[in-house]
Amino acid sequence: MADHPERQSPIDAHGIIGDMRSAALVNDKGSVDFFCWPEFDSPSIFCSLLDTPEAGIFQLSPDLPDARREQIYLPDTNVLLTRWLSDRAVVEVTDLLPIGDTEDDMPMLIRRIRVVSGRATFHLRCAVRHDYARANTLAHMDKNDVIFEASGQPSLRLAADQTMTIDHNAAVARFTLQQDQTAQFLLGTPDDLRFKEGAAELSVQRTLKFWRDWIGQSNYRGRWREMVNRSALAMKLLTSRKHGAILAAATFGLPESPGGARNWDYRFTWIRDASFTVYAFMRLGFVEEANAYMRWLRGRVSDCQGKAMKLNILYAIDGRQELPEIELTHLSGHGGAKPVRIGNQAYEQIQLDIFGELMDAIYLVNKYGEAISHEGWKHTVEVVDQVCETWEQKDVGIWEMRGEQYHFLHSRLMCWVALDRAIRLASKRSLPAPFARWDQTRQAIYADIWTNFWNEERGHFVQHIGGTGLDGSMLLMPLVRFVSARDPRWLATLEAIEKTLVRDGMIYRYRNDDSQIDGLPGTEGAFAACSFWYVECLARAGQLEKAHLEFEQLLRYANPLGLYAEEFDSHGRHMGNTPQALTHLALISAACFLDRRLGGEKSVWQP
Repeated sequence: MADHPERQSPIDAHGIIGDMRSAALVNDKGSVDFFCWPEFDSPSIFCSLLDTPEAGIFQLSPDLPDARREQIYLPDTNVLLTRWLSDRAVVEVTDLLPIGDTEDDMPMLIRRIRVVSGRATFHLRCAVRHDYARANTLAHMDKNDVIFEASGQPSLRLAADQTMTIDHNAAVARFTLQQDQTAQFLLGTPDDLRFKEGAAELSVQRTLKFWRDWIGQSNYRGRWREMVNRSALAMKLLTSRKHGAILAAATFGLPESPGGARNWDYRFTWIRDASFTVYAFMRLGFVEEANAYMRWLRGRVSDCQGKAMKLNILYAIDGRQELPEIELTHLSGHGGAKPVRIGNQAYEQIQLDIFGELMDAIYLVNKYGEAISHEGWKHTVEVVDQVCETWEQKDVGIWEMRGEQYHFLHSRLMCWVALDRAIRLASKRSLPAPFARWDQTRQAIYADIWTNFWNEERGHFVQHIGGTGLDGSMLLMPLVRFVSARDPRWLATLEAIEKTLVRDGMIYRYRNDDSQIDGLPGTEGAFAACSFWYVECLARAGQLEKAHLEFEQLLRYANPLGLYAEEFDSHGRHMGNTPQALTHLALISAACFLDRRLGGEKSVWQP
């Protein structure tokens, strides 16, 4: 396809809508330019965010070229409102994927127009392009509706209360509405009962009630309630209603640097995010979500017969283990960044840190949620015993390096966490465990970190043995309680991180010019989750005024809807896949801790 990146909207000019089975991105021009259907990780039907409108788009906008555009969510929901304000008219488009009656209901996209004042002419173009725009999608009229079909792909129906025609296998329409007039468009499976008259309105009202009832359970009452609740709503939207797992992000292929090759598929679930997910849900009072996520995790540790299985670093949301990478060479990429990849070959990698994140999650759930079962503890013992055998090995580290393997500090740190949380859990629950062996290994890892990862000449901890570079993942050292947040050696490391990896509160994971170890060309932006970890480190170190200021600055880097992608460029604009769950999880953690230290929220929560 032709390369016209100027037609694409910036990553941060999008809102997300979803039904906990799939999700779509809507830009501030009123176009759905990314939508995988019917599952989060299904092939796309709209993919113009990664190419041109020929890759699939649902355009719906008024002819108001000089209008001011803005997007907001209806309060306490994931229902999106895009607005146009001009001298001639004020117009709004409401977008949502309604919550179905059951977890198996197919997603339906509902789009509604309302003219608030004045008079406006609207243009519609719905170009469904199946299978990442690789299939030959044909459109035909079925009475007043348009049917989209492609060989081997599920058919879709577009119904409207406006007259539509077909142009180049796309549904098109042009119509004018006066003040207080409305129009509605529904896209779903041909036999969806919500096409019946009046059913869509009931679905909308039920969806609004669902989101408001859900976020109403949040126990956060701190000073950043709006941002924390938005982060929670984004996390819930990225959670599988059927399986309980949470996506790393809703998208694939969005670049970590302009025009670069670091374009990955994040529509999967990483074990690494387990403890962050459990902490955030439980911290806000969403115990059932945390328990559901842990039930999904247990299914990765043992099979249906109760036999232990090899733990991978990531899985499809339904538990599939093999996620081979494929390059979509026909797509030009966002801003020309190629290749566009689906699948993620990192599923084959060895990352020893995942055991620590898994055990931290198990520990937290046992402390605040469901107690571990007998079978679950047996598998946990096997996992921890495996850590005892493998902790001294090299791996690719938390950032999934595609170069050589090293002895990474973060991997050692999380191996220590695995032993530490297992010992704590066994002690608190009087569970049988090889305490002597585990404690001996825990002490050995502790000594190894202080001996082999502290660089006396540099005066700080280093990313890997034999190196001199720093790493944003070091910010987790005090957060997982390995080191005191005010330990002189940690404060020296924090100061070194500030000098090397911090740029206006934005934290880079590492610097390529310091350590050419990731095996990838080019550079990347600042990592948003690390930036929030930095705020929490400052607060724990007692630097409250600085932490408060840095946090407020980071909040301004959100898009107008309060959403974050994976990274920031040098201007604070968003890069990478979006919205990024880990970023929002880190925001929640930082907001809760900083608010308590500033004398706000009172809580008995002790992670």
